Formats: sequence, structure tokens, C-alpha cells
Amino acid sequence: MGVNFSRINEAKAVFDDIYTMQDPRAYFSVLGELDYMIPDVAEPVVRQILAARQALSGVMPKVLDIGCSYGINAAVHRFPLTFSGLRHRYARREVRALDPEDMVRLDRNFYASWPDVGTARFFGLDISAPAVSYATRVGLIDHGIVTDLERSELSPADARAIRSVDVIMSTGCIGYVSETTFGKVLDALDRPPWIISFVLRMFPFDALAKEFARRGLVTERLGGATFVQRRFRDAEEFEGTLNALAAVGIDASGLETEGLFHADLIVSRPEADAKACSLEDIVTVASGRGRPIGSRYVYVDDGDGLRVTLEP
Repeated sequence: MGVNFSRINEAKAVFDDIYTMQDPRAYFSVLGELDYMIPDVAEPVVRQILAARQALSGVMPKVLDIGCSYGINAAVHRFPLTFSGLRHRYARREVRALDPEDMVRLDRNFYASWPDVGTARFFGLDISAPAVSYATRVGLIDHGIVTDLERSELSPADARAIRSVDVIMSTGCIGYVSETTFGKVLDALDRPPWIISFVLRMFPFDALAKEFARRGLVTERLGGATFVQRRFRDAEEFEGTLNALAAVGIDASGLETEGLFHADLIVSRPEADAKACSLEDIVTVASGRGRPIGSRYVYVDDGDGLRVTLEP
């Protein structure tokens, strides 16, 4: 990971424990309490981009979700479900009491009972073996890869499995992975893909854009819109994030100062595809800023200067 990512990540809360479980109940509980919503706000945009990709190629895209965790992006794309709805399902007393194996069996039947309204096939890559195993076992992804490509290489079998991928997506892994991971994935592909990245605004994208340009991809950042990821967990994360944004010259006014992480949408494509249809022509957005959420950390002026408070 680049030095800048490591330093910036010091501002963020750590949730490693929720990815060590055999099923996503802790994931939904912990992130749900913070109004985590990026899977829901990203899904309509991802669907629009996938439709544009299919219009050019004439075939259903194959998507590799980098940082797939428990396959939630695949779940909300393939089925008429939402992160918020799934959160409430997993919070039920009867569901929380289940054995992990029973939970996996129930979820496999649960997802199989819904009509698949997806426009893509999904593959997943993550460093969490339990999360990838769950996503594969319940049928959310066709193939799961467990590896840390910042430090290791793709196995020959995994490289073969993803060689025909058309689209790479991520909704939060950039900042934990760098151009190193993406470069190794791109080396395995038969043809240049489209890359959909939702990136928290405090993480620089320059090194990734340079790596993509070296491979003939044009990178566009959607203007005029940002996408809410979640609320800040505590005052420390709130202040640390604002300091990290200020350090890279980004104005947080009206966005992160309102107590919410915001992400940019960045799409990288072969130059001919980018010329054929601009990102602004493909995407219409609902950013998540109008969604009802819980208490947020914000700054208030009490006459003696700014202080952090928890706003209901």
C-alpha cells in the first residue's frame, strides 16, 4: 500500500473483526448502525454503467468485485433487495440465534427464492477467506478469490477464472488496495475492462489513473455528485477525516462536515469506449444525501470557536 494511503487510513475506524465471521450478521450489525449505504446508492449507477457496457459489446458483462467481502454488491444488484432491508433481516432475534452453518444454509435458500434481475455475472476478490467462502457458498458470486495482491500474486487457477472479466468494480477498497492490486488483476485479463470505482474523497487516485493510462484506459470522474458511504463512528474519526481532507487540499464544507463519508465515482475505460459515450450521458444519480440517518458528528460554533458535537 502506498505511503499516503497508510497515513490517511490512520483517520479511519478499524472494522477488521466483522470480516472474520462465517456469515455477515456482524457486518450488517456494525455497519448498519452507522447507516452504511454505499451498496444501495451505488447500485443504480452500477446498473446504468453495466447497461452501457453491454450495449457496446452485446453480451452480459462479467464483473470482478474487488473487496467483495460477503458479496453484498452482487446481492443488491442481482436481487430486488437492499442493504438496509438485509440489515433488518439479520437483526431479527430468530436469525441472530442461528448456528453459522444453519445461517449459510438458510441464506442459500433465501437468495435462490428471489428472481435474478441482475445484468451481470459476479466474481469476487477479498483478503477475508470467511467472507469469500460465504459469498460463494450462498451463490452470490460465481468464483471467489482469497488473496492480498498488495503482497502476493494471483494463482494460475484464479488468473484463468477471471481472464474473461469485462468490468472491475469497487465500492470502498481503494485506500486499502492500490494500483499494485489492480495492475495484477489487469495482467490476468484477456482485454481491457471498464473499471468502476467509488473512492472516498480523501484518497488520491492519481497513481491508479496513471497505471490505467499506461494500459490505454481513460479515467473520468463524475462531476457534480458525491455518494454517501456512512456516518462517522465517533468524534475522533470525524476530526481525523476532516484533517486528512484538508491535508490534500479538499474542501469538506457541506459534505464531510455534515457528519458523513462521501465518495467520488471514477470510471476508467478504453479510449474508444469513452469517446463513444461520456460518463455524464450514462449516469444519473441519487447520492444518498437525502436518506434518513442517525445522529452525526458535526462542528458547531458555541461563541468560543468550533467544537465537535453529536447532532440528533
